Amino acid sequence: MSMRFTKQKDSRGLTLLETLVWIGMFTMIMGAIVSTMVYFYRANSYTLQGAIAITSAQHGVDTMIRTIRQAAYASNGAYPIVSLGANDLVLYANIDTDPAIERVHYYVQGTSLYQGVLDPSGDPPVYSGTESATVLADNAQNLTQGMNAFTYFDANGLQMADLTKISDVRFVTVNLSVDTDTSRLPGPVTIRSSAAMRNIVGH
Repeated sequence: MSMRFTKQKDSRGLTLLETLVWIGMFTMIMGAIVSTMVYFYRANSYTLQGAIAITSAQHGVDTMIRTIRQAAYASNGAYPIVSLGANDLVLYANIDTDPAIERVHYYVQGTSLYQGVLDPSGDPPVYSGTESATVLADNAQNLTQGMNAFTYFDANGLQMADLTKISDVRFVTVNLSVDTDTSRLPGPVTIRSSAAMRNIVGH
């Protein structure tokens, strides 16, 4: 009589130790994937925030430059320039569609670039009351970086040291330092632009 041996299959599956090892490896792999995704998300988010801040600041500077270029005598006949400062400029210009000339105030306060507008009223026109302020750009780092937002030049192209001589200014440069997070690289981006005051440049 011949004996037939049948090989039986091992149907035990994974042991407890194998299961724990598999779970540990899976957890490590998933942790690495999640960490990588979070890193790229944060990096891309920071880059996007920086790009938005720079675009917004550029738009604010462009708005300011157009106004500086169009500086004009006030509705009451006052000289186009009211006052000059390293981070503060007040002038008259027509920034809307009505015939009146507005008193416009540009200044850096904290980490924002502001535009203040005051419309004339009455006949004869007077400029009184509180100006209406709006933010032109956020994330401005001029004050923390020690960078002047405005630099002024006379008719000879020389930089003005005495900012009380408002009748001497003919040309203005603007420097706006922008950074959404000063603790991270890359550092601040400086937006530069300039304008000649057309209505007084020939005086």
